[in-house]
Amino acid sequence: MATLGAPLWKFNLTRVLVIDVSDDYRTMQHPLPNDLYPVLKETWLPKVGLRGRLPHESLCEGYLYDWHDPDPHLDGTWYVGVVDATLAQELLDGAKSA
Repeated sequence: MATLGAPLWKFNLTRVLVIDVSDDYRTMQHPLPNDLYPVLKETWLPKVGLRGRLPHESLCEGYLYDWHDPDPHLDGTWYVGVVDATLAQELLDGAKSA
């Protein structure tokens, strides 16, 4: 029986770490390095079209998409920053009343 040399899923999927960047908005400070944020979720997503799909993906309930960043040093892992939806709404409401 023939066998393949490598697991094909590694060519089709990429590791995605969903991180909570809400504290950046609470404190209004500059962003930290990606690996210092709490990881909310780790998942694997298809590589094809990932950059365009990420802003529309619902990766963590109760959180809103903020940004994404591929990390070339971590074997192709992508970081996706998300913000607590309640905090985002509070900030929007505060900006409207100011």
